[in-house]
Amino acid sequence: MEQEPKDITDRQIYETSIGPVCMSKTEYAMYQEEMAKKIGNLHIYVDADACPVIRIVEKIAEKYTIPVTLLCDTNHVLESDYSEVIVVEAGADAVDYKLISICHKGDIVVSQDYGVAAMTLGKGAYAIHQSGKWYTNDNIDRMLMERHLNKKARRASGKNHIKGPKKRTTEDDEHFSELFEMMIRMAIQNREGENNGKECLSTLIEFLKATSCTYY
Repeated sequence: MEQEPKDITDRQIYETSIGPVCMSKTEYAMYQEEMAKKIGNLHIYVDADACPVIRIVEKIAEKYTIPVTLLCDTNHVLESDYSEVIVVEAGADAVDYKLISICHKGDIVVSQDYGVAAMTLGKGAYAIHQSGKWYTNDNIDRMLMERHLNKKARRASGKNHIKGPKKRTTEDDEHFSELFEMMIRMAIQNREGENNGKECLSTLIEFLKATSCTYY
């Protein structure tokens, strides 16, 4: 029995977990529902004060329909069409403590603060630097020690001013993007429960193939 032709009106290209796909709004809504089943309650939190990769994080997160929360203090103004924005009162480490209080095991945290990364790992979540470097239980102690020694050296030399980071390049953004997406895919595959497993992403591909989508 021949299948009825699928509606091909109102189509556009959407970014998905397997790349750009042309589909209708209805099909995209179905994809989002299917993806939500696979990722469970996975969430991305961004230590957003002076963070240069916010838009990259949002773009990639949207491909996987993962919710994002940006955290900043009252000294910064953030707006987003995709992410939730949480603003906390300015204060020493106020944003850091708020972020750690709401992230959970299996979530992803983007931060350039080694202390935040250490607490994130302690909760069983994933952490990545804006450079794309993954924080792990194998390297975090060394990184904290290096930070401590650098601070100690600055005090000894009387130089309290920290030289700012070098100008960010397109290559830096591409490097972060690649490693951040790798972390997302790993986090999805490592989700616990009935929706867990390496089959997660492959079943999404099967779902998309079952529709009238066009791949690019």
